[in-house]
Amino acid sequence: MDSKKITKETPINYLLEKHPEAAEILMAYGLHCVGCHFSEFDTIEDGARIHGMNDEEIKMMIKDVNKIVGQKIIFKNKNIKRGV
Repeated sequence: MDSKKITKETPINYLLEKHPEAAEILMAYGLHCVGCHFSEFDTIEDGARIHGMNDEEIKMMIKDVNKIVGQKIIFKNKNIKRGV
């Protein structure tokens, strides 16, 4: 799932484990899931709903998460091609 898009069904703990840089985005949207014991069970959508987010806010948050995760993957792939 590392190179696949993050969706609202992605478990929060998986996202944060594989892409810790996404924590800043989640926190900016009001999801302070880093270290929360519910992040082991909740999807991104579950956490967002618990915090009162609507469909549009969830959609924008997922878009922002995928943007930052995509940048990491592009950078990682460039380094592999260069032999870094």
